[in-house]
Amino acid sequence: METNLPTPSKPLNIGTRGSPLALAQAHETRDRLAAAFDLPLEAFFIQVISTTGDRIIDRPLKEIGGKGLFTREIEEAMLNGSIDIAVHSMKDMPTQQPDGLILDTYLPREDVRDAFIALDGGALAGLPQGGVVGTSSLRRRAQLRLRRPDLQVVEFRGNLQTRLKKLSDKVADATFLAMAGLKRLQMDDVPRTPIEVEDMLPAVAQGAIGIERRINDSRAADMLAAIHDGPTGQRLAAERSFLAALDGSCETPIASLAELDGTSLWLRGEVLCPDGSEAIGDDMTVLIEDGAAAGRDMAAKLLDTAGEGFFDWRTA
Repeated sequence: METNLPTPSKPLNIGTRGSPLALAQAHETRDRLAAAFDLPLEAFFIQVISTTGDRIIDRPLKEIGGKGLFTREIEEAMLNGSIDIAVHSMKDMPTQQPDGLILDTYLPREDVRDAFIALDGGALAGLPQGGVVGTSSLRRRAQLRLRRPDLQVVEFRGNLQTRLKKLSDKVADATFLAMAGLKRLQMDDVPRTPIEVEDMLPAVAQGAIGIERRINDSRAADMLAAIHDGPTGQRLAAERSFLAALDGSCETPIASLAELDGTSLWLRGEVLCPDGSEAIGDDMTVLIEDGAAAGRDMAAKLLDTAGEGFFDWRTA
């Protein structure tokens, strides 16, 4: 494999979306690969690919096709050989990859918490009754309505910078962002109040970067193995199996978080009605190697607990 490493004349092509955060994640991937194999940065080429989800920002995701809208064009470029690997925010990723592609490399996970961003720099509890919060996340919308039914919620699509501008333009009094994104972009000047996971369980795989490749690309597989973070992979195996078993989509408010302690994995999960009128959750502790099975078991338990009628809104 050493003789097949990329060079400045024949670089490894890294596909990514074009937002500042997506580019920061692609640069982190490039830098880790360059360091692992003692290669110059010029041995890698970062190729920006515009996705449907990036181009259409005036409608909720559920109206235009869901999570796959942030990955479809990138995955097509990988399948046709235009790029070698793709860097993704894992919370945007569907639980199934197209035939011929595999997602089995994760970088060390960042802060998993949500951040509450208010014009006055205050916390969620201090937002006046009837205040307006902007978010495009069905999970955050439902969790907010569950905790503060007095607040108004408006659609807030766009990348991190776009949402901050909407906030400064007073489209809303407050919004939510991921702590991971703020940290990766070193946006220390943005006033934020981290929301502890006990108060608001994060999205599945929040704070994690995943790298996708062609299944039959042995060079990419060998290179990516050198930068894979095993503990992140173990945590995401549990969370994403929980999501998959619930048939999670952009129409389903689902939250989950797995944490490791020695040989044990603690998994928490939550499913909500979109209007925040009801939420059901559970947690379990298992051996790390049983994390994926735990995700499926917890999903089955919540589906059984919910009973007939809980998910009627999905077909309404």
